[in-house]
Amino acid sequence: MDTLLAPDARLARRVLRAVPTMLLWAAFAVAAFLLWPTNLGGCTTLTIVTGQSMEPTFHTGDLVVTRCTSPSVGDVIVYQPHELDGPRIIHRVIGGDASGWEIQGDNNDWVDPFSPTGDEVLGVQWFSVPKVGLAVQAITSPWIWASLIVLAIAILVWPRDDDEDDEGADETPAAAGPPEAVPDLEPAAPGETS
Repeated sequence: MDTLLAPDARLARRVLRAVPTMLLWAAFAVAAFLLWPTNLGGCTTLTIVTGQSMEPTFHTGDLVVTRCTSPSVGDVIVYQPHELDGPRIIHRVIGGDASGWEIQGDNNDWVDPFSPTGDEVLGVQWFSVPKVGLAVQAITSPWIWASLIVLAIAILVWPRDDDEDDEGADETPAAAGPPEAVPDLEPAAPGETS
């Protein structure tokens, strides 16, 4: 016996089917807001640690995620001094204020020669993920990409075993068609037409 669903039940069912999709989109929007990089107008900076100046806190290959906020003494910050024109430095604030922070690496005996101001500080450490940077460096390595391209070309060009089996099949006679006219080799008698 078929029973018809009430209109309210259909609506409730449709809403329940849409909830997981809406939650997924909401989670995506929150993640995009929180992880949107500063070079695209966001407030997050991703930095891969190189060197030993921040050991034992961070090691080479660790990924440090920073958010733009006002640092205080004891915070780990990422800054980009104007004097160096490009590289980022990740060290700890040991003193100063927004007009010029005193910075030092956890594993260094000296204070950094730079006193980054508020506009040079890219962010304060939010969280870190150990060794993720090593995978990112491997993926972006030109040697890895060149090796993958050579491997892909070799796979495409290398003959397969199936090709050798098919060679015998190519030697079959051509498809039967109308027979060709065979020329008459006997000379025609005078007065006969061919």
